[in-house]
Amino acid sequence: MLVAFSVAPSGSDESGSVAKAVAEAIRVVRESGLPNETNAMFTLVEGEWDEVMDVVKRATEAVQASASRVSLVLKADIRPGYSGQLAAKVARIEEHLSDTP
Repeated sequence: MLVAFSVAPSGSDESGSVAKAVAEAIRVVRESGLPNETNAMFTLVEGEWDEVMDVVKRATEAVQASASRVSLVLKADIRPGYSGQLAAKVARIEEHLSDTP
């Protein structure tokens, strides 16, 4: 399964930033050992249901450690029997983009 999620405190620090709290969530993801990718809006994680949801839960708890209220947005692609889709899905799109019309 692939999960794209975004977790952040509902409030910001005195500078208006949520980067420090979000960095703690991303640290949890990266230390999980699961395939992952982070961009400006979401973090993607790939693995089995229980392991991915555990990472999302622990990342959320990492943010919650510094905030009384947390926002979590999650989207999942559940496709049993497939792995390596974090890169494969993008590769399939790139293949079609490189086709000459």
